[in-house]
This record gives sequence, C-alpha cells and structure tokens, in this order.
Amino acid sequence: MRPPFRLLTLLSLTLLATGCRDEQAGPKPRAKALPPPAQARVLDAAPADLTWRSGVTFAGGAVRYLGTRVSPPVAVPGQPVQLSHYFEALRPMPQGWEFFVHVVDPSTGQMMVNADHGFAGGAAPLGSWPVGKVVEDVHTVPMPPSPSRVVLGFWQGDARLPVDDPSAHMGDNRLFGPQLGGAAPLLPEYSVRRAAKAPAIDGVLDDAVWKDATPVVLRGSFDGRPASLRTEARLAYDDQHLYVAFDVEDPDVWGTLRKRDEPIYEQEVVEIFLDANADGRTYNEMQVSPHNVTFDAYFPARRQGMDLAWDSGMTTAVKVRGTLDEPSDRDEGWRVEMRIPFARLAEVPRLPPGKGDRWRFNLYRLEHVERRQVEGQAFSPLFVGDFHALPRFGWLVFE
Repeated sequence: MRPPFRLLTLLSLTLLATGCRDEQAGPKPRAKALPPPAQARVLDAAPADLTWRSGVTFAGGAVRYLGTRVSPPVAVPGQPVQLSHYFEALRPMPQGWEFFVHVVDPSTGQMMVNADHGFAGGAAPLGSWPVGKVVEDVHTVPMPPSPSRVVLGFWQGDARLPVDDPSAHMGDNRLFGPQLGGAAPLLPEYSVRRAAKAPAIDGVLDDAVWKDATPVVLRGSFDGRPASLRTEARLAYDDQHLYVAFDVEDPDVWGTLRKRDEPIYEQEVVEIFLDANADGRTYNEMQVSPHNVTFDAYFPARRQGMDLAWDSGMTTAVKVRGTLDEPSDRDEGWRVEMRIPFARLAEVPRLPPGKGDRWRFNLYRLEHVERRQVEGQAFSPLFVGDFHALPRFGWLVFE
C-alpha cells in the first residue's frame, strides 16, 4: 500500500507511490516548514475564542494540549484554513521531539493531509518551551473534501509521545484535535447510455456509440479549474461490458514502462475508478498508458489491501496522434478505448446493470507538463491530492 501523504501545492509535486499516483502521494515526508519567526509567540493563557478545547496531557502530565482555533471555521473544500494550536509545558521536556499534524478520515484514521512541520516554524521545539507558559503554533491546511479530523502530537524516531487519556486518541498516540468540515460541491452525474452496437476497440473513436454518448471534459482534480490540456471522455454499456473512451490533448506523448501492472501512474495515464455497489469501500482501479500498457487493481477498502493479482479482463486500444516518445516535435495527443467486463468487477449489485442503477466512479488523467510539472484531472474534482478520495466520486447512472 501507499506510504503516508504530504501536503503539496498543485503545481509543485513530488510523486512516488504504489497504486494510482496523485498530488499527495509520496514517501513519508514533512510539509514545507513555515519561515521561522524571529521568536515563538509565548502567552500567559490560551485565547478565549478557541474552536476546539482540550486539556489532555502527554507523557504523564508533562505537556497539556489546550486546544485549537480554526479560521475560518467553515470553508469550501480546497480553501486554505488556518489552524492555531496552543500547548503548555507543565515540566521541562527533553530535546528531540518533533511536532506532527495529520488530517484524517474520522471513521478509519486514514491520512488525508500530512501537515507535519517544525513547531512555530521551527522556532520553538518542545524541549525549549518555558514551563507554565502557553506556546502557539500557526499553520495552514486545505479544507478536505469531506468531514475530517485533525490529530496531532509529537514524534521521535519511530516513537510518539504517549497521550495520557486513552479515549483521546485512536490507540496510536495521535491526539484528537478539531473536526473540519464544509459544504462540499455537489457530486456530478454521468448518464451512461446503452450501446445499440458495441464499438470496435481500436482507439479510433469513430463508432456510432461514441457519437451518441455524452462527452464530458475533465477538470483540475485539486480545485475544479479548467485544465491546461483538454481531456474529453465518453462512456457507454451493454449487457456484458462498460465502454470508456478518452480523447487526450497532449503535445508530447511518451512513456517508458512496458509491462502490465508496472507503475504507469508515475508517468502519463488515463484512469477509471469504479465503486459498483457505491459503498465507499470496495472498488476497482483501471489505467491505460500511451503505450497501451495497463494497470488494474482491486481494493477491499480505501487504499487498503491493494490486490494486483485481480484481473479486470479489460480490452484496450490506443491511437497516438503524433510521434510517441519523441520530445523534439509537437504531437496532437492520444485516444483510448476500454472494454471492461461487468462480471469481473467487485461487488456489482446486479448483472447486467439495469436502468436507473447508480454506481460511484471517477475518471482521471495524469499529465506531465513538459515532463516536469504534474497536473491531475478528474471528472469529479477532489479538492485534495488523492485520487482515492471516495467521498468525492461522482455518480454513474445507467439509462
């Protein structure tokens, strides 16, 4: 499974992961620290307007977490939210403990944002706090796409500073902080039409079924803005298969990986995620690269138990409009067709799908702009850099 995430900007991305690669995937890192202030802010007491009040202590009463102020308290997904945390040292603490802040799914504890950073921008590590005074840490995180929780604490090597109250954490010494939530944009729907005749899987996209299918243009996965390069998708179905087509604008079509289930998500790829029973847990991920290399996986829960032995049985074809793997010229793009057997998918409620059936799904593209900056695109924008953000999957409605 993937290692923990880090907080990244949309246009400055470092990506390395198992499974679908996206804007927040990567080895266990630390978010970029805030510029160190001249000195840490030390107070006699915590402010009166805390959004979340605590009082729970660490390490046998050595440190007390007083609470956090969230500003603004309500925000739309992706909007920056300022978190101001307040702690008090009740006795001297040793050096070497670092501060961590995670934003997690409240039901599973799954990381949504890793906002680890030096306390007060590195100016006030735990061992330097004056006993009996209140110290303040201020930083910013993006509002997640679904209700979430801030958890925080201190780490050193492989250990976390123990939380004294067992009910104040999930058994992992990540102390409960404030809850975050906002009014998420409505989830988009795609009405998929029944194909009178199955398309030829050749990457050409000249079949009648594609002329009848509704086109949808993918948008920036992180914020819903128009993407720099156009990606248009269409879907159709019959009794046995779901058909997916992508028409990708791309001035430099490339890829170096050639084997099935290699990490093609580290390069340029189009993807579909399907949660057939819409339970927000079991789902399938399928990808195609410009070299028509495929990746498919089954997940029994969000980002857990990834099964690469699962075989989707899909048939795919790619048509490149340009010169593949040649950066010196300018390409037009590439087109993809996918034929996915319903019978191979996880937790399909009924076969074949009937009129009015509603699945959860999302469509994605990863584009390496000038082979440097990575741009994520989606049918349903996520507002976090995580293609596995299941609460933000759109609806696939069978006509």
